[in-house]
Amino acid sequence: MGSVIGDLLPIAVGVAVSPVAVIATILMLLSKRAGSTSIGFALGWLLGIFIATVLFVTLSSALSTSDNGPSATVSWIKLALGVLLLAFGVKQWRGRSGEHETPKWMQAIDEMTAVKGLGLGFALAAINPKNLLMCIAAGVSIGSASLATSGVIASVLVFTIIASSTVAIPVIGYLVSADRLREPLAKLKVWLQDNNTTVMSVLILVVGVVLIGKGIGGIF
Repeated sequence: MGSVIGDLLPIAVGVAVSPVAVIATILMLLSKRAGSTSIGFALGWLLGIFIATVLFVTLSSALSTSDNGPSATVSWIKLALGVLLLAFGVKQWRGRSGEHETPKWMQAIDEMTAVKGLGLGFALAAINPKNLLMCIAAGVSIGSASLATSGVIASVLVFTIIASSTVAIPVIGYLVSADRLREPLAKLKVWLQDNNTTVMSVLILVVGVVLIGKGIGGIF
């Protein structure tokens, strides 16, 4: 299981540093309904990652052989995911210095309810293309590893916890000490808006290269 966790770490970090989710979390923590909306968003984000990953663990398990390791189909899937992530990373890197318009839903966060926050968190985690590709990659890595049920559960939980950490930790911290976190969160939001596209691009490129390597290794 250790090798599977090692494969999952860069993918989980790639999901965790998603700039849109982190900035949305901070905006919610600075909004009028900070507590309820941010909790709803964090739960939706966690559920989205968990459900998407479990779905592709199940699909990948069905495509894998039990005795000879990953099937050729799974290896081709890893290769295709790696190429797609590489393309996303290159596109994001090229557009890192351009101006980005604030999405309308982000502008409406101040009036958002807990239910809407939950739905938004789920959508960003499970439907957003970059995050979905990484959840697919994680699910394929776990499902094709021929782990025992306990190992599959542990791997999914580790991935989900790490991938959700950058959303969950600020929310928990805010509930514990809201006044102290307002100024640091505001500064972090500005820093993320200025730098996180570059960081995210590099992580996506790294994950893409790793998946391409895994895919090629399983085919040849």
